[in-house]
Amino acid sequence: MRVLFIGGTGNISAAVSRLLVERGHELHLLTRGTRGASIPGAQMLKADINDLPAVAALTAGSWDAVVNYVAFQQADVERDISLFRGKTRQYVFISSATVYQKPPQSPFITESAPLGNPFWEYARHKISCELRLNQAFREEGFPAVIVRPSHTYDTVLPLAIGGWQDYSIIERLRRGQAVVVHGDGTSLWTLTHSEDFARGFAGLLGNGRAVGHSFHITSEEVLSWNQIYAAVAEAAGVEARLLHMPSDFIAAQEPSLAGTLLGDKAHSVIFDNTKIKSFVPGYQALIPFREGIRRTLAWFEASPERRRSSGETDRLLDRLIAAFGHLLPPGS
Repeated sequence: MRVLFIGGTGNISAAVSRLLVERGHELHLLTRGTRGASIPGAQMLKADINDLPAVAALTAGSWDAVVNYVAFQQADVERDISLFRGKTRQYVFISSATVYQKPPQSPFITESAPLGNPFWEYARHKISCELRLNQAFREEGFPAVIVRPSHTYDTVLPLAIGGWQDYSIIERLRRGQAVVVHGDGTSLWTLTHSEDFARGFAGLLGNGRAVGHSFHITSEEVLSWNQIYAAVAEAAGVEARLLHMPSDFIAAQEPSLAGTLLGDKAHSVIFDNTKIKSFVPGYQALIPFREGIRRTLAWFEASPERRRSSGETDRLLDRLIAAFGHLLPPGS
């Protein structure tokens, strides 16, 4: 297949890129080149996606699939519809499982679950992108496919408060300092390694039956947040000190966390992967979190440059702990 990725070197997409190259596909990656990352065997196309003349010249010809990993607003998909109308057999939009209704009607999530997230603007923009692509499919046959990852990790630390690209939460755990967990830590969650996501995703590319459909692709391992933090601490060689706080309290103290908590991680979710398995027979997530997080820590620790920190995670956690401490009775 001749495949174009807009993006393709990030936390989710790099594993997909490597897998397609391994399977012998002709992969082109359109990036701005600011990350300095590359995928051996893929052809790098350097341009800003919003520079339409440059992109049109670089992406001339027909494609079996075009995938946009970095479309976040409806204007992004409007641009892509114009760019790739009549030029691709498949256009895959990377959405997000945050689009599902919050709070959920049921913790058991299928692709037919209602969409709606009043807590997070990011999710609402993704919903508007999906609606526009569905309209383009209905009205003009634009070959849209929607894929909704949920908390997929590889080169990031997948915690609810702190972490991601900030390595300092690992250092904090190793110092024996408390880390904050929302709620009582018993709500259920799913973390998916990007290599597992890649196996399901690659099976959709070139699959004509997928056009017009939406899919989530996740692990089926379900963990509590207490178990997630314990696994991260175990991978770091320590035992976690967990301080539990209500999600509403955390969001009130740090409004930037309202979307990611109230609009996502504060709710238990269990994903039903029947649909992706019916389109990609044999798909199965193989990497348990206990193993995957060890790989992630090994990646961070392979280079001093990856163990970077602005100190923001420590400052955030210290602010929350100080604010919460004022509410506790003396001697707590």
